[in-house]
Amino acid sequence: MGVEVLGLWLPNPAVQFNRPPFLHLSPPTRASLIVGGKSTPSWQGSGNDVCGGGGEETDWYDFETDLYHWTKPLRPVQWYPGHIAKTEKELKEQLKLMDVVIEVRDARIPLSTTHPQMDAWLGNRKRILVLNREDMISKADRNAWATYFARQGIKVVFSNGQLGMGTMKLSRFAKSLAASVNVKRREKGLLPRPVRAGIVGYPNVGKSSLINRLLKRRMCPAAPRPGVTRELRWVRFGNDLELLDSPGIIPMRISDQSAAIKLAICDDIGERSYDVTDVAAILVQILTKLPTVGAKALNNRYKMDADDFCGKIFVQKLSVHLFNGDTHQAAFRILSDFRKGKFGWAALERPPR
Repeated sequence: MGVEVLGLWLPNPAVQFNRPPFLHLSPPTRASLIVGGKSTPSWQGSGNDVCGGGGEETDWYDFETDLYHWTKPLRPVQWYPGHIAKTEKELKEQLKLMDVVIEVRDARIPLSTTHPQMDAWLGNRKRILVLNREDMISKADRNAWATYFARQGIKVVFSNGQLGMGTMKLSRFAKSLAASVNVKRREKGLLPRPVRAGIVGYPNVGKSSLINRLLKRRMCPAAPRPGVTRELRWVRFGNDLELLDSPGIIPMRISDQSAAIKLAICDDIGERSYDVTDVAAILVQILTKLPTVGAKALNNRYKMDADDFCGKIFVQKLSVHLFNGDTHQAAFRILSDFRKGKFGWAALERPPR
């Protein structure tokens, strides 16, 4: 069953549309491994080698099964800096003051950058969903996600926090959603006040950059690594809008390691939490299976053969080829090249079927 898409389908096609499906995968059953007429899963191998088989056609349902098994023998990826616990407590208090919440996610992995407690925290509070880094995904990816969230009645803004694309639309959305606040204040004889919008999301998804672009000046510290913002801070945007910049929040324990690996690949989690070589090896296998990338892109980039589809062996070969046998440097180069779009821009997730 070939599916011509640029991202990955989730392994459970029965995910409901009425709530953001955070990825909590259970081990696939034997029946789930027989997809598209295959009776032998392509992940099958021996030992802890991060190796996967190839195939002429890509089935994204089968791919998520592969990804589950690639991550299974690896050391679990967990990252929960001390400041996040404090931030989470403070954020829950500040939510009471917010008229609208702007949740920012990474457009390459919108489901993996969904906090499992977000719905419970927000309750009935008005929400705008921002998929940041829209420049890192294709038009087909954007259309697929826009349709998916529209079916759930969730307003979505695609943005590029670095260049400012989508920021004006976001500002208009926030003000329009919270307009009823001042209507009620006038009815009570009170003066209007600025709309209060909180910006929340995982580390390094671009929250601070988005605020700086909205303000057209650097008011919040921003850098391309997780954990830069460590305090909650309110900033004024004109006379009509107040924005709360918050540090990235992430679950204390990440139960889905497929999602954790995607966070590592996209640099949305601290580097100390994972083995760079293991993550790069899995990334190689992902890229060889993506129809818009494939082994050819790796061959062209590094002038060496990637046709055996074994990520671990590829990283080792690249270390000898370019880095005098230093596998850490080779792995970091592969991750860095992906994050910079050297293989072309490719989403790692597509909406559930």
